[in-house]
Amino acid sequence: MKAVLMLEDGKSFLGEALGGTGERFGEVIFNTAVVGYQEMMTSPANAGKILVLTYPLIGNYGIAPKFNESKNVWLAGLIIKERSRIFSNWQAQTSFDSFVKEHNLLTISKVDTRTLAVHLRQKGQMLGVVSTSTFEPKELLAKIDDFRKKKAESLLPKISLEKPLRLGKNKAKLSLAILDLGITKSMIRQLEILGAELTILPYHTSAQDILRLKVRGLIISHGPEEDVGLNEVVANVKLLIGKIPILGISTGHQVLCRALGAKITKLKLGHHGVNYPINQSASYKGEITVQDHSCVADVDSLNKIKGVKITGFNLNDRTVEEFESKKLKLIGVQYLPVSPGFQEVNAAFKKFIKMLGK
Repeated sequence: MKAVLMLEDGKSFLGEALGGTGERFGEVIFNTAVVGYQEMMTSPANAGKILVLTYPLIGNYGIAPKFNESKNVWLAGLIIKERSRIFSNWQAQTSFDSFVKEHNLLTISKVDTRTLAVHLRQKGQMLGVVSTSTFEPKELLAKIDDFRKKKAESLLPKISLEKPLRLGKNKAKLSLAILDLGITKSMIRQLEILGAELTILPYHTSAQDILRLKVRGLIISHGPEEDVGLNEVVANVKLLIGKIPILGISTGHQVLCRALGAKITKLKLGHHGVNYPINQSASYKGEITVQDHSCVADVDSLNKIKGVKITGFNLNDRTVEEFESKKLKLIGVQYLPVSPGFQEVNAAFKKFIKMLGK
């Protein structure tokens, strides 16, 4: 079955459909990672996006359920160049084709993703539609325009937990709460390695309810950016600053910045990949990070906040990657603090735990 990706600027790309059918709308982004297609599809941070994978062959190592970052596929659509007809990995239980069909993910293959990525680099991220039902450009562009005019609905009620969930060791010395904007299984796994008792909370949990838990610290997770539901989260976090140590991760980092009074701006082209270099001023060393965001904290507005210090910059474009406030016991990281290896914990989590110890 034929399918098309139509961008809001009138550029279109034809391909072959697999998975779902119909029409799906969303912002078109691309990720440059060589591996990780399963994690990207199941990451709540990508909810509502049309994701373009620039690596040309997808599906060659199949699908292993243990690597799902959440229980659902959150993408609006997926664009790839070539799907592998076979998969080979000792952990894989099913194929890429079976996975996208099971989750009704409208996927388009046989697309010139190299040209598509170059186009997005030049023009910037934009809205688009993937369709198997109509191929008429004027009709698709009109539908994209209608989609843009619709009142935005929050995805957080679908992504976040409905009620608190306890994980990890009971009555552990280290007790942490996680505000769930789209927490991933790999992040939870790292915190469990640290031996923490975890209480995962719905995104709209009030400041009073969080303080009532008497946990050592709070982590605000990654999740969908620019979601209208984040306004409620920011209002609650404002009431927590200075009362409990907080670590904000990616979208959680942006929430923390907004709660402090800093501005958030959108990049022409987001950071979506696994090889973004950052510089942490305290060490004078560079570090390669995994990133998945389109928005960043405004440097000037963050610098004006008393007691807050920017501690990390992106080496490509000098955007803020990390900040800290020792007085307020706050840490924000725009990059994703992924595990550096089997049973290992990212330095960002260790830094936060060290702050709690003080």
